[in-house]
Amino acid sequence: MDPTETTVAAVRDAGDDALAVDLETPPGFEAEPGQFVKLTTTVDGESASRFYTISSPNTLGTFTFTVGFDPEEAGPFSDYLRELEAGDVVTVSGPFGRNYYEAEPRVVVVAGGPGIGPAVAIAERALAEDNEAAVVYRDDAFIHEARLAGIAAAGADVFVLSGEEPLTDATAAAISGADGEQTFVYGFSDFLADAEAAIAAAGFDPDAAKAENFG
Repeated sequence: MDPTETTVAAVRDAGDDALAVDLETPPGFEAEPGQFVKLTTTVDGESASRFYTISSPNTLGTFTFTVGFDPEEAGPFSDYLRELEAGDVVTVSGPFGRNYYEAEPRVVVVAGGPGIGPAVAIAERALAEDNEAAVVYRDDAFIHEARLAGIAAAGADVFVLSGEEPLTDATAAAISGADGEQTFVYGFSDFLADAEAAIAAAGFDPDAAKAENFG
């Protein structure tokens, strides 16, 4: 989809220094959890864009992206996002990305920081389609705790780790080796390296994971 204006449906707290932004789905827009969109606006008189991974299980009517803020690295684009309200008009394009949910019978999502956005979306979608899901999530301040609790209550394996805990044991417990199982990894580059090492330590191929590096 080329750059298209759409309307903010809601802005909700998703945790400390995190927001979930719901956008009305433009006509003809379809995306799968794990894909991402580009959000464009004018900041200080110049066009600026950022990419955000979809964090809703589908795009029927509305879709969601999650934003985590670093209080020590606030900038004009962060200020713009913090000021968004229902009814505001934004410009989006996409979807982009090849590492997304494709109805695999079992999904294992290893997520760090804002990577929990696509993680909960993929798990919710898998469970809604009667597939299996597991989530390994590590962060310093947790995001989407209510959604994670709902995923666990629906029968998924959920492992929540603090920012200093190793991923190895939880990742090994989450990956079953079942036929058709697909591992996903979402997070910043340091986290991806830790997740890939944990997947390898569990005896699986990290190159077979669908991974998205947030920078």
